[in-house]
Amino acid sequence: MDGVIDEVLAQSNKSLAENDNSTSTRIPSTPEGMALAYGSLIIMAILPIFFGSYRSVKHHKEQKKAFEAGGEKPETMSQKDAAMFPLISSVALFGLYIFFQIFSKEYINLLLTGYFFFLGILALCHLTSPIISSLVPAAIPKTQYHIHFTEGEGDKVKSIIDYKFNLHDIVCLICCSMIGAWYLFQKHWIANNLFGIAFAINAVELLHLNNIVTGCILLGGLFVYDIFWVFGTNVMVTVAKSFEAPIKLVFPQDMLEQGFSAKNFAMLGLGDIVVPGIFIALLLRFDHSLSRRSNTYFYSTFFAYFMGLLTTMLIMHLFNHAQPALLYLVPACLGTPLLVALIKGDIKILFLYEDHPSNPTNDEKIVTPLIENSTQLDKSKRKGKVIAKTAEDNDNQVCMKKDQ
Repeated sequence: MDGVIDEVLAQSNKSLAENDNSTSTRIPSTPEGMALAYGSLIIMAILPIFFGSYRSVKHHKEQKKAFEAGGEKPETMSQKDAAMFPLISSVALFGLYIFFQIFSKEYINLLLTGYFFFLGILALCHLTSPIISSLVPAAIPKTQYHIHFTEGEGDKVKSIIDYKFNLHDIVCLICCSMIGAWYLFQKHWIANNLFGIAFAINAVELLHLNNIVTGCILLGGLFVYDIFWVFGTNVMVTVAKSFEAPIKLVFPQDMLEQGFSAKNFAMLGLGDIVVPGIFIALLLRFDHSLSRRSNTYFYSTFFAYFMGLLTTMLIMHLFNHAQPALLYLVPACLGTPLLVALIKGDIKILFLYEDHPSNPTNDEKIVTPLIENSTQLDKSKRKGKVIAKTAEDNDNQVCMKKDQ
């Protein structure tokens, strides 16, 4: 065990030394290399939001079924939680900054590496279990196992752990543990990104905002938080560079020259993916509640996020300075659905929508007629276009007969 800790410490020291010396030994990036890095970061950012959003719809349906069966309301972020989140994040960020100034970076990063090692394996297992299970040979049976720990006796029995799994899940755990070992001992950027993408998809899937107002409060607060800690101080940049954990996606700008051993990284924090992502996922669930044929709010805001991220990369390249991505992402992600709702006449429905209504009966009485009226209006518009087109075609046919 001591040998493993020494090896991890040595790797942490090596990584930190490389980070400290990177400014002096860094090879200038070519325009092609920077374009590849920024493009890869954008792709790695939008894919977790897209897949996580659709997975959140399925998770939301499962929560509703569980609520109808057991009566236990799922936990969602409240408006108070959303308002407090930027303050709590600020305290945590500044606390890490102080820790890095006082204590040795090696031991802090050793502790964080172990923590994220286990979290990363669990996140990867949750994400890849269906895929790996489908690839496991039929010779390996799906033998079922059940771990059940309880506390107390008789009527006071309380379940602490109640987990069911099969032999294919164990194979998945072994595969994900190999990636975890790769990250633990090598800290390779590909392993870091695999963990980071898994964290992002799981967060977008499982973390639910209950309504649009909560999302506006959260994004608005983090908008101010991001600007202050990036432009107002050096705290955010210092912690991001010192923090040896998969809480950011990275891609080398000098990959074309150095290959997979490149060291000059462009980075994007997971917060810039997850925070807008859970809001965009809420809009997809809102689209599904409207029972329309298109997911207008989701796709329009998803495109706005893409354009906001593209703007962030462009500004960062032009000014050669770290940028608070939420400065560009929050206006894009909040302004787009509000504009679409104003155009389509859905602004009232948008703000009344809740994933899990606090008073389902009263909310259904208010929201359902509005949704039905909006749907009927859309159908009438489409029907009007069809009738107009048919009339136009008939007129054209009459004109052709007259000409003949």
